[in-house]
Amino acid sequence: MDAKTQSLGDAPSVAAGARSGDGWGSFVWFLVKLLAVVLAFRVFVFSPFSIPSESMLPRLMNGDYLLAAKWPYGFSRHSLPFDLALPGGRLLASTPERGDIVIFKHPVDGRDYIKRVIGLPGDRIAVVGGQLVLNGKRVPRVPVADVLVPLSENTGCAWGGDAVLIPDGGGREACRYKAFRETLPNGRSYTVLDFGLTPADGYAEQTVPPGTLFVMGDNRDSSLDSRFPAEAEQGVGFVSQDLLVGRASFIVWSTDGSADWLNPVSWFAAARWDRIGDSL
Repeated sequence: MDAKTQSLGDAPSVAAGARSGDGWGSFVWFLVKLLAVVLAFRVFVFSPFSIPSESMLPRLMNGDYLLAAKWPYGFSRHSLPFDLALPGGRLLASTPERGDIVIFKHPVDGRDYIKRVIGLPGDRIAVVGGQLVLNGKRVPRVPVADVLVPLSENTGCAWGGDAVLIPDGGGREACRYKAFRETLPNGRSYTVLDFGLTPADGYAEQTVPPGTLFVMGDNRDSSLDSRFPAEAEQGVGFVSQDLLVGRASFIVWSTDGSADWLNPVSWFAAARWDRIGDSL
């Protein structure tokens, strides 16, 4: 009797152990699947990027965090973790449209850069007196209202701007820049900043080579772009399409840099709420 009772008593213990093991196995398998989904999302759908400079003012500001769509231009080794090589360079390759804001790897130092596509393969590009000339025709550019960029920990006032008080801004300051509206032949229109004539406002006509792009920053006098030879941490020259990472899609967060990361309440005070959710 005692032996039978002992045998029956052991059974629940063994079953409980099996259930416990099954539970851990299920949890680990859930984590594996979750990791696979997150990795697939980052590789094939969207990837996060931050804006560390003012070269794309006024559209993008230092402190903006955005998502870049990975599929529009195809997938290259830059789409994969650890830059794993893909056969043929790019899969499902597609050429950007003029006016797209693209993220790409710098051809020399491999850092992420973000600029606007101006010239496609075969286009003839020149800059005369600060105005774009595309395939022999001046790209229309008209003056618009000055742009006010609020001063903050993330955003200063460059040499071409004037520090002013923001109207009804409670004493807050902004940097005022002269701005122009530029319209490409395909109808894409955007605002650019121009501080006046600089050496970069003259660029002798060149033809964009096959498989490459001519890119520029919207902040024309504060952008190291295709007007400058490719050098580490400097210009990018003509950008190979194999270096494309994705197309900037929308802003998911923006901060003026004043937050204390140990104080969550300050995160909300530092947020630029009017920029969050902006599509690009």
